[in-house]
Amino acid sequence: MALEVGAVLEGKVTGITKFGAFVELPEGKTGMVHISEVANTYVKEIRDFVSENQTVKVRILSIGEDGKISLSMKKAVPPAPRNTPRAVSPGRPGGFEWQSSRQESASFEDMMSKFKQTSDEKMSDLKRSMDGKHGGFSRRGSK
Repeated sequence: MALEVGAVLEGKVTGITKFGAFVELPEGKTGMVHISEVANTYVKEIRDFVSENQTVKVRILSIGEDGKISLSMKKAVPPAPRNTPRAVSPGRPGGFEWQSSRQESASFEDMMSKFKQTSDEKMSDLKRSMDGKHGGFSRRGSK
């Protein structure tokens, strides 16, 4: 069986470095899974996701002219379906809804009043925290 780009195979992790994992493929060939191709989340420590001698499923991303094989673990499995209670609006980052359902029934004046109250509270807290950071020295009284 010849190795080809796009093929999904199983292999055994033979080595781990700070930048990726080496995986032994069929026919005795070895490829590397870069740390960015291990999982769909940020991977700080690769050993949190794989260990040596572990059997993993990988997809072949590329085969270089020099024989280097680039692999991906995250592209070897289909993405898990998202649990979205509402339809996601296309074009919105992360599929976030901009307004919650409880605000839709409030009038504009009610929303503005709540915003002003929240804003005033935050400004008051900020002023209070800034007054305490001067260490007792005040510029107002010294001329």
